[in-house]
Amino acid sequence: MTPEDRFPGPEHPDSGPRHQPDLDVLPYGTYYEPEPATGYPGTPYEAETYSGYGGARYLEQHWPADGQDHTVHAPENAPLFSHQDHPGYEPTLPDQQSPAHQDHAHQAPGRDDPPTIELGPPLPDPSAPSYPYPAPGPGEPPGPLYVVGDVHGYLEELRAELRHQGLIDAEGHWSAGRSRIWFLGDFTDRGPDGIGVIDLVMQLAAEAAAAGGYCRALMGNHELLFLGAARYGDEPVQSTAGTASFLAAWRLNGGQQHDLDRLEGHHISWLSRLPAIALEDGHLLLHSDTTAYLEYGESIPDVNDAVHSLLADEGVDEWWDCFRRFTKRFAFRGDAGPTAVHELLDTYGGTRIVHGHSPIPYLTGAVHADDGQPPHIPGPYVYADDLAVAMDGGVTMEGRLLVARLPVS
Repeated sequence: MTPEDRFPGPEHPDSGPRHQPDLDVLPYGTYYEPEPATGYPGTPYEAETYSGYGGARYLEQHWPADGQDHTVHAPENAPLFSHQDHPGYEPTLPDQQSPAHQDHAHQAPGRDDPPTIELGPPLPDPSAPSYPYPAPGPGEPPGPLYVVGDVHGYLEELRAELRHQGLIDAEGHWSAGRSRIWFLGDFTDRGPDGIGVIDLVMQLAAEAAAAGGYCRALMGNHELLFLGAARYGDEPVQSTAGTASFLAAWRLNGGQQHDLDRLEGHHISWLSRLPAIALEDGHLLLHSDTTAYLEYGESIPDVNDAVHSLLADEGVDEWWDCFRRFTKRFAFRGDAGPTAVHELLDTYGGTRIVHGHSPIPYLTGAVHADDGQPPHIPGPYVYADDLAVAMDGGVTMEGRLLVARLPVS
């Protein structure tokens, strides 16, 4: 089967039924086919876990599929936080410094003026967004840590899951106080509104910073592909499968023309600065389940600097090679998987890898159920001797968009 058979059209304008396979492909036949799921170590069944898909554990008790609302609500009479009440908490985007605060000089009163009375800060604007938690005090520990799997343009599914987890309110604004969120990359392509997803993440980054938390994101292979399509278009690249272009590869992998048409300079600037790898609370956060990160440096800053330098200065072939390397997958699967995980953890730190990129149904070999129903994805997939957590629930193939609180155990 050729890539053209797997992705029959250059554009997929509507979300619609999501039956197409969700593996990234390179033009002219180079792509990564899933292998039968073998070599998974079995784990004893525990009363509060769901055991299946090759013996790895789904932590269903944390992500119930009962449809009930598990939104976290603020305690009664909790003080509201508004960025206007706390001028020291200016909304910022990731990797940007907060703007300097201007000193407001007070005019000295005239000789005959009555003494002035300190009235305090101005009353908050009732239309400004408020948050149900106070600002953190000095030395106060950070809030809980969440990760979000591949979104691929499914904006409404993302909003629904963030709302379900109590991270945003009914209007789509940050409501999680000092909580921390990492998006694991792949905001665009295949789904109906990739730019809308990027805009929402950028908005939440500013609002979370104002509330004392943060919202950050990794660069996925589809960010590299999308930016490459915008920058290089049909300029030929030398690939191992023959001459191709970023634009051809982007279309082949579900690129949406309306996303490219709506891409603006501030989107490009923000996407280009995303880190490729991060370490948070002992979790090594990656987009792709590959060891290709090792080819870009022996420390997290080295890897991120190398990718950023490449995007800023190198040519189309170097950019293409980076995209190709981060499109690889399945390094942590099978008997050799734990060894590959340890190689990354020993180099970059952490005790467990959390990644997106490879849809869980492909990792488990259960892409289609015998009855033709969509794959059952109750939660993150823990595998490789409990050293790796997969977060791509296969939203593009009628799976699930996953948002999970770490650690999963």
